Amino acid sequence: MSSPSLRLGSVAPDFSADTTKGRINFHEWIGDTWAILFSHPADFTPVCTTELGEVSRRAADFAKRNVKVIGLSANDLGSHERWINDINNVGKTNLDFPIIADADRKVSVLYDMLDQQDATNIDGKGLPFTATVSNMLLSKIRTVFIIDPAKKIRLTLSYPAAVGRNFDEIIRAVDALQLGDNYRIATPVNWQPGQDVIVNAAVKDDEAKKLFPDYKAVLPYLRTTEDPSRKA
Repeated sequence: MSSPSLRLGSVAPDFSADTTKGRINFHEWIGDTWAILFSHPADFTPVCTTELGEVSRRAADFAKRNVKVIGLSANDLGSHERWINDINNVGKTNLDFPIIADADRKVSVLYDMLDQQDATNIDGKGLPFTATVSNMLLSKIRTVFIIDPAKKIRLTLSYPAAVGRNFDEIIRAVDALQLGDNYRIATPVNWQPGQDVIVNAAVKDDEAKKLFPDYKAVLPYLRTTEDPSRKA
């Protein structure tokens, strides 16, 4: 199987697929919003069950950031629907975002989500798993894509099967990306919304004085300023 080389800034590949909310064309589904696509090896996997519940519980956090979320798992729709019952029961939630049915692995291959280095990591039909279901201790990759309204991939995160995703960090990354798009800034280590930011290195000092009059030059190449969204 071959897949495109996906890098930050690449256009997220378009596709059509069946989901728990009906058939979609991915780019049309995104529309003019941000999107998060996150994959799972299979239904009824323990770590993924907790993750999907968390995403469902945080629907309002994603909505206020103009972010749509969509899951993917390498099983069919009937299996997804049964799994959602477990997710809702365990997570005390009502999952309402789509999950892609990718039993044939077409979207997984398109987005290079598969562990194809391990020749034993295949199912009975010879298709690679997106992670090893039978041994969750093996470090198989699961992926998160943050995609902007221009359909560009802005961030990717790959997790082994045994490590649950941190959606506090994923939401923080969305906040940082959106702030950087709206203002000519970058965010420093461990940044949280409302904290000071870094003036973009491409902004010359004369322009920085106009954009950020109160900026501080910590070093010639490191200039900090208040979060500009607080003044908007």
